[in-house]
Amino acid sequence: MEGLQKAFKQETSLIGRDVIQQLIMNANIAHAEQVPICQDTGFAVVFVELGQDVQIVGGDFYEAINEGVKKGYTEGYLRSSIVNHPILRKNTGDNTPAVIHTKIVSGDQLRLIVAPKGGGSENMSAVKMLKPSDGVEGIKKFVVEVVRAAGPNPCPPVIVGVGIGGTFEKAAQLSKEALLRNLGEKSKYHDIARLEEELFKEINKLGIGPQGLGGITTALAVHVEIFATHIASLPVAVNINCHAARHKEAVL
Repeated sequence: MEGLQKAFKQETSLIGRDVIQQLIMNANIAHAEQVPICQDTGFAVVFVELGQDVQIVGGDFYEAINEGVKKGYTEGYLRSSIVNHPILRKNTGDNTPAVIHTKIVSGDQLRLIVAPKGGGSENMSAVKMLKPSDGVEGIKKFVVEVVRAAGPNPCPPVIVGVGIGGTFEKAAQLSKEALLRNLGEKSKYHDIARLEEELFKEINKLGIGPQGLGGITTALAVHVEIFATHIASLPVAVNINCHAARHKEAVL
């Protein structure tokens, strides 16, 4: 909400300002009436940080997470958006199974981060295996082009998550983890924080604007996460999130 309110003050397009105002009104109604901010209540993506001193007892851990997703979506009257087979496409009816990413960490706590991810923004994401010689300019060119090609489809203003390094699949996971960061929170690496700012400016020069109707607010933020990589590789992934950047965590 703070990001949308800031964007409303800065937006120069009258249509863009009107769209942002409607998004703010929609969010206020959703909050007041406790209903979804968007009809697409997303694929349930769950990030797990499991303390190495924790022992899960009384059943299968992943089954428990999926049971929670099932209860949340059915009892909360949220839309069921998941099909059981990518080709046969029969709806599972309860939004399961979740996509679960598990990380073993030190300590005796269990941290769960649930991030429902809408299909429209997810469809606009991309991964590219750049050459190391492409460098920072190659990264910037690819990220901006992904957002340009996405246009109005991911319901801008968007949050852009970028993953750099690792392997093909690691870069993609990094780009999604980047979306969990507080809006506008900068990278702890000075060079990456500078890259985030440069990408943010370039993306907002595209003129796509709120809901693709023009303006200077195409992105609310750009977050970049990095990881070590092979001497021959420079994987880059872009995961776009619409303005409804929903995530909630619990520590047990």
